[in-house]
Amino acid sequence: MSRWWMVRAGDNNELIPDWISKEVASIGWSEIGNPLSYSTRDKLIEKAHAVYSKEKPGTRITWGSQVWKFSRELVVDDNVITYSKETREYIIGKVKQLYTYNPVMISDYYPNVVGVKWGTKRISRDDLSQGAKNSLGGISTVFRVDNWGNEFESLLQGKQPVTVAAQTTPNESEVGVTDNSDFIQQALTLLEDAIDKLDAWQMQDLFGGLLEAMGYQVRISPKGPDGGVDIIAHRDAFGFEKPIIKVQLKHRKVAAGGPEIQQLLGANPIGASSLFVSTGGFTSQAKTVAQQHSVKLVDLTDLVELVNEWYEKMTAEKKALLPLKRVYIPN
Repeated sequence: MSRWWMVRAGDNNELIPDWISKEVASIGWSEIGNPLSYSTRDKLIEKAHAVYSKEKPGTRITWGSQVWKFSRELVVDDNVITYSKETREYIIGKVKQLYTYNPVMISDYYPNVVGVKWGTKRISRDDLSQGAKNSLGGISTVFRVDNWGNEFESLLQGKQPVTVAAQTTPNESEVGVTDNSDFIQQALTLLEDAIDKLDAWQMQDLFGGLLEAMGYQVRISPKGPDGGVDIIAHRDAFGFEKPIIKVQLKHRKVAAGGPEIQQLLGANPIGASSLFVSTGGFTSQAKTVAQQHSVKLVDLTDLVELVNEWYEKMTAEKKALLPLKRVYIPN
């Protein structure tokens, strides 16, 4: 069976452009040093305990184990997957060069490097089965996803995969050592999926509900031309009290660009604070324009955080757009 690895490209996918251009994948934990200098996994874990002494013991073991896996277990022709949050797509590559310790290839913060030839075809998260989404939504930086290899291969060939319930078998040396972060990250990723399924008008109502939960009076534009503004929010019933916020929402896969930010700035009411929500993310030009004009940008990850923070204060009507259940887990 083909071997498949998930390797995350930094906290905010910031490594993806360099990975593709330099044909590599890289991970951090530079404080451990060159993992090839440790003769056994246990010795590397001892180093992780020493340099990350402020972290929980389970976290230290997990981090050290991921460095060991990345440096010792990835072999030529293994499949590598990474995820782009902005486009909600998985990028697929193959290992072409074994591990090297190289603090200058990407940066000294990400010195652990494997050569990867990245393919041009990507797979939308929406095309995956729910089981695959659940497994790939973990917080770990490096982990095996062999059980979903056939599904990825079918999608790469343009075929509809026949999915089965696959069981993830953890490495026995890591069982019981992780904290609850993985469960939390999976929940947040599934929340992204649920938000992504809303249509444009539901998204408008959802964000209006969030603003109401924050204490704003909200006026949502009806369907049809909106003049570049979807929501007007203000503190008082008449809309005199500042801050007055004008909101534009783009619920789509494509990143919002600079001209769209400019359009919001020029829309009425002139002088109102501007907030742009784009579930497809933002181009670098859009971010530059926003920074120059103090426009607040909200992408899908930010939106999930807002829902997580304000959901309990939303009205029952707005909660119905995105039904969620609170779950308690041991701390």
